[in-house]
Amino acid sequence: MQKTSKIILGIDPGTVIMGYGLIKIVDGRPTLLDLGVLKPGKIKDNHKRLQLIFNTVSGLITQFAPTDFAIEAPFFGKNVQSMLKLGRAQGVAIAAAMRHGLEVTEYSPKKVKQAVTGNGNAGKEQVMKMLQTILQFKDSPKHFDATDAVGVALCHYYQHYKRIPVAMAATTPANKKLLKKGTKKKNDWADFIQKNPQRISKK
Repeated sequence: MQKTSKIILGIDPGTVIMGYGLIKIVDGRPTLLDLGVLKPGKIKDNHKRLQLIFNTVSGLITQFAPTDFAIEAPFFGKNVQSMLKLGRAQGVAIAAAMRHGLEVTEYSPKKVKQAVTGNGNAGKEQVMKMLQTILQFKDSPKHFDATDAVGVALCHYYQHYKRIPVAMAATTPANKKLLKKGTKKKNDWADFIQKNPQRISKK
């Protein structure tokens, strides 16, 4: 029997640093394909930065042929200029995905953190550590933008395909330690598991 598979491309948009992450889903099991960052901030011309983002996202789609595209939605801040630039970066990344015929899904930063760690206020390091546990990779990227993008992809997997692996359950000392680090809330994920047992995959 042929195994069903999906490839999800996640993007953490930015005009200074853009993160990207790809995960592959085979029979309900997510694995990490690739992650990294683009640094358009090295280019002075803002329009050329956007062109670089568009071309890079297009290149990733051509190389990995993702079936799904997910991107982090801009958060609302006080700096209007920064918000405008972030919105442009997100827009060209979305345009690149749509040009390749991909449907676009957006997730708020809080939604991504909640999906990955069980805590919408989790720190970036906590998100990275949990991703390393779930996807079983050891390397720690220099920039959290890369793991944030992987988190977006994993969030899409959970939201779109309704699967939560047993590895996410805070039933082991190691996972409990990860969930406690970087936050004052200790039992968010354990409470979630108790209230939603039907969302745990036994595979």
